[in-house]
Amino acid sequence: MDVVTLEGFHALKHALRFGAEIVDVAGDPDEAAKLAAELAPDLTLPPIRREPGELVTRARRPHVDVAAALRRPGPVVYLEGPRRLGNVGAAIRVAAAAGAAAVLTSGDSDPWHPVAIRGAAGLQFAVPVARVDALPPSDRLLVAIDPEGDERPVPAHAILAFGSERYGLTATVLEAADARIRIPMRPGVSSLNLATAVAAVLYGFTERA
Repeated sequence: MDVVTLEGFHALKHALRFGAEIVDVAGDPDEAAKLAAELAPDLTLPPIRREPGELVTRARRPHVDVAAALRRPGPVVYLEGPRRLGNVGAAIRVAAAAGAAAVLTSGDSDPWHPVAIRGAAGLQFAVPVARVDALPPSDRLLVAIDPEGDERPVPAHAILAFGSERYGLTATVLEAADARIRIPMRPGVSSLNLATAVAAVLYGFTERA
């Protein structure tokens, strides 16, 4: 689908800041202008059709060249088969804030679904985001974030693989990984929320290039 739906002012704000092609905006123009003056005075809002309810934006989904995205500086976040769209969005939000090179997902959860866009506050436009059938070939190290891994820093120029909320990483990814690294946790705590795990690794354990 070429056009995606963004809900709320923050998604519109980030879409505008990061160069999205806006197709249509509907909502309360006066309320949007008030929020823009308070939260985003650097932006000029597009015309807004007056309609009741929350601000809803339709924007053109950017084409992502995965091979080019893999050549960008910074770590690549790979979410293997995530199940919850809200987690996908929150992980994208963290990755954009941390300066990740790209976010790739596999499985059925579309990272451009409106629920994922809401969870990311529209920051899909700030970092290349794409759904792939499998990990593409790359010269990057593949690092599996796994409870059975070692505790050590994560290379900056790596693909960081995070498993699904219920099942973790598949045997295919674990066997292909160049390293397995775990997040230190207090005894008795078995796991972290997917987006929290992404945040912990990007901010706490990834080496700076």
